[in-house]
Amino acid sequence: MNQEIIELAYHVGGLLYMPAVQEGIAKKIIHKAVPYLTSVAFCLEDSILDSALPEAECSVCRIFSELYAARRKDFPLLFIRIRSAEHMCHIWEMLGESREILTGFILPKFDSSNAENYLSALAGINKNSSHIIYVMPILESRAIADMSTRQQELKYIYEKLMQFWPWILNVRTGGNDFCNLYGLRRAEHENIYQIGIIRDILADILNKFSGEFVVSAPVWEYFGQNTLSWVAGMQKELSLDKLNGFIGKTAIHPTQLPYIWESLKVSEEDYRDACRILNWNESQKAVQKGFGGSRMNELKCHGKWARRIKILGDLYGVIPKGAISVAL
Repeated sequence: MNQEIIELAYHVGGLLYMPAVQEGIAKKIIHKAVPYLTSVAFCLEDSILDSALPEAECSVCRIFSELYAARRKDFPLLFIRIRSAEHMCHIWEMLGESREILTGFILPKFDSSNAENYLSALAGINKNSSHIIYVMPILESRAIADMSTRQQELKYIYEKLMQFWPWILNVRTGGNDFCNLYGLRRAEHENIYQIGIIRDILADILNKFSGEFVVSAPVWEYFGQNTLSWVAGMQKELSLDKLNGFIGKTAIHPTQLPYIWESLKVSEEDYRDACRILNWNESQKAVQKGFGGSRMNELKCHGKWARRIKILGDLYGVIPKGAISVAL
């Protein structure tokens, strides 16, 4: 995966989910009415009743036609969440010329039961596309959650995705789907890492995929403008997302986006240390003091961390030393 694709993967950031029947969204995107919007997912799966699917398909095609007519270069990344490999090919055909602005597809409930079909369909689409069409598989099925099948599933999925590495933009995690399997739900003052069963699933996913792929964190399901009581809970979870190695997060409301963006910023100390590591000029030593003089930078141990910090800082910003990072 070249540097340009890696940066694109980080640029997904806060992925805003919305049903494909959302009214007026094309105009909002064209006129930049949604601050901090880096990527959008138009959902044709769980958020749409089966009986309403044909209407939703026509709606997403109208949205793309309107955006395509505007042809702006500063659009967010545009994704469509489909239902199956066959559905992905169907929507690809329906989009017509407006497929030129499509970034890719989101593949729900991705596991060994459908991976081959999804990836074969992707290969066919890319064979006939003028630009790369990416996918973002969502790991959220029972086969991944169940301890008796998890490691086998994750190994199979990893090996499959590695075969299509340049086309896999993010690996996404379905926290609410995992919670639903066990009848669990976190309150707005709690975080998903406090749910032991789910924490273990997420840790195994990160263990398998975060070395080679950008892995995004599960959705935070609280939002709103009338009350901000949910913000502290979200900020805590975002902090833990970052600490554990997730990059970006699914959003279900525009009010969540500033907090996700803010969480992706890096401290000045981290950024300066990352730049030092990436531009190492010591001829003999592989260890040196960090920017603040109170921690160690080691070339062999911190290289991958440095690359991540440098990309995040360049994309989302650097928090000056002494400043407090607060999303407005």
